[in-house]
Amino acid sequence: MGCCSSKAADTKATRMARWRSTGIVALRDSKLKSFPDEVISLERSVRTLDLTHNKLVQIPMEINKLINLQRLILADNRIENLPVNLGLLKSLKVATLDGNRIRALPDELGQLVKLERLSVSANLLMSLPETIGRLQNGPAAPGRGWLNLENKWLYCSWCCWTFQTIS
Repeated sequence: MGCCSSKAADTKATRMARWRSTGIVALRDSKLKSFPDEVISLERSVRTLDLTHNKLVQIPMEINKLINLQRLILADNRIENLPVNLGLLKSLKVATLDGNRIRALPDELGQLVKLERLSVSANLLMSLPETIGRLQNGPAAPGRGWLNLENKWLYCSWCCWTFQTIS
């Protein structure tokens, strides 16, 4: 069964088997209001998790069980807070969190030593944690990573530059 199969024919067992074999969990535009428990049960299998354009309000603390997660895409939801356990996702390279209601990023994001791309535009952020600036190859490293903020005004005490509107 391909990536574009009908949802009606897509049983839970079939989805789980596909996710386990590909490492890709894509549940975009699925009208989800809560984080799917079956995703957490896949633990080591998930490398990419895309829950874009749903109605998620929170991410469970158990997300740290996805130890091989490299790409976390949670754009266009209703997320207000991120769990501190995100800092335990040591394989995470890309975090796309645009279009949520996030007011602050946890300091623990500074523990994501493989993080290369962080996109948090269209949120309610007023500042960035200093720990992100300490990542030598991270999203805020000059000429290395990619940090998308696109906020009106943002305070950053550790930055060597200031933000106005950044796109």
